Amino acid sequence: MKKITYILLLSLFLLVALAACGNEEDNEKSEKEEELKTLDVVFDVPEKAAVGESVELKATVTYGDEKVVDADEVEFEYWLQGNEDDSITVEANNNEDGTYTAEVSFDADGIYEMYAHTTARELHTMPKKSITIGEGVNTEHDAADHEHESEGHEHGSEDHEHGHHAEGFKMEFIEPASTKVNSDTELSVHLHLDGKPLEGAQVRYEILSDDETTEWVSTVEVNPGEYTVNHTFTKAGTYHMTVHVENDEGLHEHEEYELEIK
Repeated sequence: MKKITYILLLSLFLLVALAACGNEEDNEKSEKEEELKTLDVVFDVPEKAAVGESVELKATVTYGDEKVVDADEVEFEYWLQGNEDDSITVEANNNEDGTYTAEVSFDADGIYEMYAHTTARELHTMPKKSITIGEGVNTEHDAADHEHESEGHEHGSEDHEHGHHAEGFKMEFIEPASTKVNSDTELSVHLHLDGKPLEGAQVRYEILSDDETTEWVSTVEVNPGEYTVNHTFTKAGTYHMTVHVENDEGLHEHEEYELEIK
């Protein structure tokens, strides 16, 4: 009788242990599947439009295979090329089908650049597009653009900086030692705030290839204020990279760079 009771207890213990292991495996699988999901935005903008013409800006937002119908925020920010300081931001209308739209118009010839600022599922992304209005040339701003370009050449590496940063914030992109296709390329930035290394930030690369495929790559803080990741580029060509920096104090900065992979 004791032997039977012992066998029953042992069998019950094994069943409980197997059930626990199964639950752990299911939880791990769910967590991994959640980690693999990314917030993606397809930003549709016409290539050209006339001065004063109504233009639809459209962002289609997905998270994995799911259409995001409840994004926390979708805003379109646009400006005349070379004048990002004078940008205009409009809130998108939620069409409740995963698409977010806004109607805008432009009152002068020129090339206008724009972001679709999108926040959902505790993630943020901001794909960039441009549109040519009229003849694509705005003589009113030619002198200002020339002055902006001259200042960029005088400041060397500061050519990469766009717009205003938070006071005291500085980002330095370290040129990779190797930029060969199908090999590890070290992407590294050094961040400072008020002259001190900026620690504990979330730093990600938004990498756009020539065929407009976008990849998001997260970095690791290897030293105080130094954020690094090894990334493999599978195709040769020019990649446009936006480095996004955020922290728990509400900091949100970004800078753009180009990288030639041979």
